[in-house]
Amino acid sequence: MENQMLQLIIAVAISSFISINSYRKKSLDVSGALAGFFVMAVHLSVNYRFGAMLLAFFFTSSKLTKMGEDRKRSIDADFKAGGQRNWIQVFSNSGIATVLVIAYWKLKASQDTCLDSKESRIITCLVGGLIGHYSCSNGDTWSSELGVLSDDQPRLITNFKHVRRGTNGGVTKAGLQAAAAAGAVIGLAFVIPGLFTKSCTSDTFLKQLLVVPVSAVAGLAGSLIDSILGATLQFSGFCSVRNKVVSKPGPTVKKISGLSILDNNGVNVVSILLTSMLTSFACLYIF
Repeated sequence: MENQMLQLIIAVAISSFISINSYRKKSLDVSGALAGFFVMAVHLSVNYRFGAMLLAFFFTSSKLTKMGEDRKRSIDADFKAGGQRNWIQVFSNSGIATVLVIAYWKLKASQDTCLDSKESRIITCLVGGLIGHYSCSNGDTWSSELGVLSDDQPRLITNFKHVRRGTNGGVTKAGLQAAAAAGAVIGLAFVIPGLFTKSCTSDTFLKQLLVVPVSAVAGLAGSLIDSILGATLQFSGFCSVRNKVVSKPGPTVKKISGLSILDNNGVNVVSILLTSMLTSFACLYIF
């Protein structure tokens, strides 16, 4: 009980510091900082490894979002300095994970665990879903933020024709490579803290290392799923007045691709959900 209380205090302290600092640096607005505090506190108070995956996603994505801001400003019609995120964006990228973390807490409290479907299929599914979740979120962000800075002309994933930078569903080789690397980072964020927080049997320990390639594949798969949804269910058009790709139709907008069914947050939620489910099944089979 004392250990759980100490972990909760540490979680609140870390979450408060990061949320306030992120607001000051304009990575989050007020609503985003409050939502971020809640999400981080839940993750860290339940399991430090869950918190490590969230923080790996948040810090790396925030840094990459601020790279090449001048070029991104000239391309992105919805550009915000510092990539400032609100509560909707925070929950669209971490809401499902927070539900999974709470479900894990109801079953295991704050106990750490090794991925082992023989010991518990439910826990393996939940943790696998979390790994898939943040691999997808990180993969999509890295792919977008680095892909737009690439000199390669993006191709629409549904027909592989060249499209303007900023088109939803446009992919580049550099972006796809970045997505896989981003997933691997999430895998490392899960595995490395586990070396200090959980003792597994020798066979199970060696298997835990497979989390890294699994998460790399999940990062790539999540980025591809996101691109397919963006190319088909999210509108992209070129505005002749703003001279940029926009996500809403209008009298001065020529359609490039997609339907006006999902916005960017909706695409994120659906791609994360699908990737989490696929990774859960993969972890049941592998572990």
